[in-house]
Amino acid sequence: MIATTPEATIERFSQLLAAGDLESMVALYEPDATFAPQPGESVSGRDAIRASLSGFLAVKPRMTGQIEKVLRAGDTALVANRWSLSGTAPDGQPVSRGATSADVLRRRPDGSWGIVIDDPWGAAA
Repeated sequence: MIATTPEATIERFSQLLAAGDLESMVALYEPDATFAPQPGESVSGRDAIRASLSGFLAVKPRMTGQIEKVLRAGDTALVANRWSLSGTAPDGQPVSRGATSADVLRRRPDGSWGIVIDDPWGAAA
């Protein structure tokens, strides 16, 4: 499934997270992308992003989101998404998080959109 809008790419990420499809999640990122796994931290490149996202999958998450804003400039877009995540930690404790993300995406030659910068914590960090 190719997401042909920036907001559809962010929504697809949530679907893949719920499905536990790590490789398809990583494929949404550009090869040189940067991801903020925690406020004040960042990793770059698909291998580092894959390692960070695998931690999110450990809690068997369910994510919901509401696209707040999409700003486009040619083949680049900024998406603000208010999200919440719930799951269960490996020790059985409930996990609950939420914020408004700031994501930068770039249109690919095939018409899909790739994530260049993914900051789930948005203005919080």
